[in-house]
Amino acid sequence: MLKKKQLAYFKKILNEQLDTLLAEASKTVNGMSNINENIPDPSDRATLESDRYFTLRIRDRERKLIGKIKDALERIDNDTYGICESCEEEISEKRLKVRPVTTLCIDCKKKQEDDERVRGI
Repeated sequence: MLKKKQLAYFKKILNEQLDTLLAEASKTVNGMSNINENIPDPSDRATLESDRYFTLRIRDRERKLIGKIKDALERIDNDTYGICESCEEEISEKRLKVRPVTTLCIDCKKKQEDDERVRGI
């Protein structure tokens, strides 16, 4: 089980990531609403649309990460952070440092990936 000091460390890291992602999302919303829509050149218009699409895809991935971060913070509050959802063993601190939102220990994650590979997902 993680100690209070370790939990505080992960909570700080997760909150910092959350704040950064929310700030970026806000910048994107403000930036997209300030863009002049009257672009007569088709090439410039296509470039703008391509850039917007790329930005929105990134923000969608970040939206999913925000959900995972919020779930991880909830697990910290519920004293279940760092416990594998599959085998209920402790997730190593080393793994949590690399992927603080993880819900699976490395062995269960490898098994999950192997199962997905076999099924062709």
